[in-house]
Amino acid sequence: MTETSANSAPGWVPEGALRYLAHTEEGRSIRDLARGAGCHASTILRQIRRIEMRRDDPLVDAALQSLAQTHFPPITLPKQRAVEAEATPDTATFDREALRVLRRMCESGAVLAVAEDMEKAVVVRDDRAGGSTRTAVVERSIAQALALKDWIGCDKPARISRYHITSAGRTALGRLMAEAENRARTQKENGFAEAQSTFGHARGCDTAQDEDDTRRRRFRYNLAESPLVALARRKDRDGQPFLDDGLVRAGERLREDFELAQMGPHVAQNWDRFLTGGGRSTFHVSGPVVSGRPDARDRVTRALAELGPGLSDVALRCCCYLEGLELAEKRMGWSARSGKIVLRIALQRLKRHYDEQAESDRLIG
Repeated sequence: MTETSANSAPGWVPEGALRYLAHTEEGRSIRDLARGAGCHASTILRQIRRIEMRRDDPLVDAALQSLAQTHFPPITLPKQRAVEAEATPDTATFDREALRVLRRMCESGAVLAVAEDMEKAVVVRDDRAGGSTRTAVVERSIAQALALKDWIGCDKPARISRYHITSAGRTALGRLMAEAENRARTQKENGFAEAQSTFGHARGCDTAQDEDDTRRRRFRYNLAESPLVALARRKDRDGQPFLDDGLVRAGERLREDFELAQMGPHVAQNWDRFLTGGGRSTFHVSGPVVSGRPDARDRVTRALAELGPGLSDVALRCCCYLEGLELAEKRMGWSARSGKIVLRIALQRLKRHYDEQAESDRLIG
């Protein structure tokens, strides 16, 4: 396309949306757009009609309004624009946040909930007791972009709309995960410090670099859930869940703070001091600093310090880095099937830490 306004839009914006806005906001004719794109006018017409039909989705409608106000010159008076534009995320921010959110939405029973009176959206997952657990907080601009890309969809928009991941979203997640892994591998091959990648292959397996040789091996990890959720489905000798919902929520809270602090493949703080055993080099990172939320980093630091050596190690590996128990046991030199016991003890102490923090905050208030 030759539109100057379209060129100023972020790269993640779909081509069909740009043509729709050029037609509705700039008043360009369908034939003019077709000549610029080098295609038949019927192709442009179908794209425009498809976008128009999707405006019943509140997130799609808000995304189009935001893009129109930010990147396309208005053809109406300013007072006719009733909705304030959301800040349009750049491509790097969108890719990073899309990877984080889509991974959460791949978990069993997970949906993204958006309410009219909420500043942000949340990803929630149904638990066994019929309740729900919040697993991620999402900026509305990111949620709007995901809906515009058709990576998430809502069957029945309402005052509280619930979005699920689409087949296009799952395909995009696989691509984003592969790109993240390639970036980490490129850094290593170029001589940078070894970066931990928490993202596996799109087919549902993670990969790890063995410390003794350069052969890459695969260990089991289901993309649709975290190792913590998989362990929660196991039963103890009395037939009760091995991890109750409170322990799962404690681990998910630690992971949420970890992700809010943007501790992905490029880590803004070195967490090696919390790791014990022989697997330190796997997590040694000295890459570029990524600006995360300092309050989230402080919460993660306090939680890991409360757990102490050993317990903080297994919590960081299994809850934050999504490392399987078998691999964690091998790297820390533990006997087989002992990791789940230590992890449960760590989660129990972590839950107590969060309960004490909540009680302290209540007394202060």
